[in-house]
Amino acid sequence: MSTAPLPAASGGASEPNHVAIIMDGNGRWAKARGLPRVAGHRRGADAVRRVVRGAGELGIPILTLFAFSTENWTRPADEVSDLMGLLRHYLRSELEELRKNGARLRVIGNREGLAPDIVRDIAEAEQVTRGNNRIDVNICVNYGARDELVRAARNLAQRVAAGELTAGDIDESSFERELLTAGVPDPDLLIRTSGEQRISNFLLWQCAYAELVFVDTLWPDFGKEHLEQAVAEFRRRERRYGGVGG
Repeated sequence: MSTAPLPAASGGASEPNHVAIIMDGNGRWAKARGLPRVAGHRRGADAVRRVVRGAGELGIPILTLFAFSTENWTRPADEVSDLMGLLRHYLRSELEELRKNGARLRVIGNREGLAPDIVRDIAEAEQVTRGNNRIDVNICVNYGARDELVRAARNLAQRVAAGELTAGDIDESSFERELLTAGVPDPDLLIRTSGEQRISNFLLWQCAYAELVFVDTLWPDFGKEHLEQAVAEFRRRERRYGGVGG
């Protein structure tokens, strides 16, 4: 996580270094067409491919996608099974596409709750793409921000109890090092598709100063042109970080 001083405010934001997206609307896309929800998720996987490619073409260095939350386990069992199947398929079939796009893959989330074969596939995909350097693609799977923050606090408490550090040693930098996103700069731009205007327990700490852009497009229909429009909106924003604008 970045701990450098916040940049000075200007009349408008520059290009985003890190774009995060809450991919929403797969189910509504399918329902509108009289299709099962899994059909929407499959089309959503196609949108992931388009957006990863588009982000690389737009020169966005870091892209983070919210794929499966800790709350999603409460969905019907057949839908969860379909989503896990799509994750398996993506990890096994998209390596060549990621290589062509120069994408380095990282999966962020609690892997303890995932099937062993998925955990192995994640490790293999991360290893195979480790040398790519055009764009970092982070996929959040079994991720929830509140769970992440509780785990970080617990880890720090255990270190204090073990005498490794004191309570006074705990600051933003030490807390960030305990997060699942350790080493990843904070998002500059957070996009949510489908018209919903909430962040749904996603990167709560990391998005403290992110610009939020909500778009009506359902995720399966989202593509490079929508990403460009969101980036254009970002450029029009004045980022003050709690200070006074120009």
